[in-house]
Amino acid sequence: MSYLLLHTRSCSMDGLAEALAEEGVDVCPVESAERLAVDGRPAVCLLGPADRDAFPPERLATFVRDGGAVIVLGRDDERDVPGAIDPEGVSAWIPYPHPKRTVLLALRAALREAAARHDAWSARREASLRTRELAELTRIGMALSTEHDYDALLALILRQALDFTGSDAGSLYIVEKTESGEPRLRFKLSQNDSRPDIPFTESTMPLDASSIAGNAATTGRPLVIDDVYRLPDDVQYTFNRWFDGQYGYRSRSMLTIPMKDHQDEVIGVLQLINRKRHPDATLAAPADFEREVVPYSQRQVDFVSALAGQAAVSIENSRLYQDIERLFAGFVRASVTAIEQRDPTTFGHSGRVASMTVALAETVDHDDHGPYRQVSFSRDEIREIRYAGLLHDFGKVGVREQVLVKAKKLHPPSLALVALRHAFIRRSAENEFHRQRMRYLEAHGQSGYSEFVRQLSRAHDAGLEELDRFLQLVHSSNEPTVLPAGSFENLLRYAETYYEDLEGKQQPYLTDDEVRFLSIRKGSLDEAERQEIENHVSHTYRFLLQIPWTREMQAIPAIAYGHHEKLDGSGYPRNVRAPEIPIQTRMMTIADIFDALTAADRPYKRAVPVLRALDILADEARAGLLDQELFRLFTEARVYERAAESGTPTA
Repeated sequence: MSYLLLHTRSCSMDGLAEALAEEGVDVCPVESAERLAVDGRPAVCLLGPADRDAFPPERLATFVRDGGAVIVLGRDDERDVPGAIDPEGVSAWIPYPHPKRTVLLALRAALREAAARHDAWSARREASLRTRELAELTRIGMALSTEHDYDALLALILRQALDFTGSDAGSLYIVEKTESGEPRLRFKLSQNDSRPDIPFTESTMPLDASSIAGNAATTGRPLVIDDVYRLPDDVQYTFNRWFDGQYGYRSRSMLTIPMKDHQDEVIGVLQLINRKRHPDATLAAPADFEREVVPYSQRQVDFVSALAGQAAVSIENSRLYQDIERLFAGFVRASVTAIEQRDPTTFGHSGRVASMTVALAETVDHDDHGPYRQVSFSRDEIREIRYAGLLHDFGKVGVREQVLVKAKKLHPPSLALVALRHAFIRRSAENEFHRQRMRYLEAHGQSGYSEFVRQLSRAHDAGLEELDRFLQLVHSSNEPTVLPAGSFENLLRYAETYYEDLEGKQQPYLTDDEVRFLSIRKGSLDEAERQEIENHVSHTYRFLLQIPWTREMQAIPAIAYGHHEKLDGSGYPRNVRAPEIPIQTRMMTIADIFDALTAADRPYKRAVPVLRALDILADEARAGLLDQELFRLFTEARVYERAAESGTPTA
């Protein structure tokens, strides 16, 4: 073991230095208390009688706590006490005149004492370092585990490694495969504290042993290089000096660690460059690199290897999280497609509502005035709003298709049946016309035939005109507009007008159900069908409740459930009032109504112009049906223009 003897200026070292040198003791003078320090080995301070005032007791106590020992040479005016020196901090006090043999024996005893104290101090220091490293690794692990954004996670991994090792620069590489299955190493991220102005562009490189990063990835072993410009001749890899030459940098010490997942497969490489003696130093001039850059220690290799293992798990988890997000996003898209396949007339409605609702949420988030100035939405909450908007009409899959796509009052087969009935009655009338002519000729011959046919034709034509008026009334009443005055009475009249079917039975021109549907005052749905359509909200809620949402997405069912509710309780299906309607739902309601009014692709209604739609919404807001503040933001921020941006038609 090597020892260190520090002696002050007034100590006589004649004969002592030579004797101690043979025992492996380095003898060095110390000129001031600031220079008094343990140099990583057992050390003794020999304090001369004339230097007492320059080495205060508190500084000597620190030296002892750090693992050193102190011998005090007494003055000739002192008795048997060391004066102002704390006895607990002194290994020996040698009175004047300081015999050399006595001093030598005391020094040897003090060195043994210092060795024991140094061992204990080293053990405590090692334990303290390990504890701090473990705490730091735990802290970093917690930070990595809470970051789900992939790019932010990679930046965090590299930053933590740079900070812990005091490195000036670093890079992060990710193993990926091309479409053909060839493995490549993607240069994903780079940071340089001394040169933050250097631009960075992602690129890929072959995954082989020819580069330093590639070698670590292929072998799975760390590479610790003291100077990348002085590589041994027998290594497979080379250092690419292009970056240094291009930007006037000087890469020197380098630590390259492979990142392995739980299956021990390398998924990336963490590369640190230029460990600095003083972490806050900036490397600008060549002298800075010479003075500040030092090699990486084994302790740092071990720590960064542990960090790389944590990083690999975090990257793997982040990729899994992204895969789950993509899977769910695909499920949402498939669900929206299923809705639009069943109801092609509302194609794009869910996307437009989602886009406008998200835009309104972002507007609320940035608004510094009004009752919602304290409301803010996180990235997860915005995504929750988007998914709720996309899925708000999913319950339509539970509505009968003939009701869902019903554009007019009669279902198409019913209207076709009325048209066939009209054609049958008309053909029957024509047959009866010709039959009566034949009967007249058989009974009377040509006598008076012309007059008979003239009267018969007049009645026949009048009957056909009445038949056509009947069909015209059916077609006009079938439109989803307000029923014209008198139409209801005429429909009832035709319900009481009969014709003879093929079996000779009397049948009405219009059945009771046909009259009921054609008598709908406005729109195309009767009360039962309207209720069935409105039930899509409950279907949506029940369906969404079946999905095991994550904590970030758990409000989606509740947000979608209330999109047809009104603040005064007049909405459906629950008739809840304002306090029970969350702000996310209130925003969606405005977007949903606006799109329903302005959509130009609905066969059962005309599109309302944007300004007219905004007037209608304003009337509902003033009446207390919609949130006035949200409608104000919707209008002022022109959120409704997001509907046009989604690429689907609006008026």
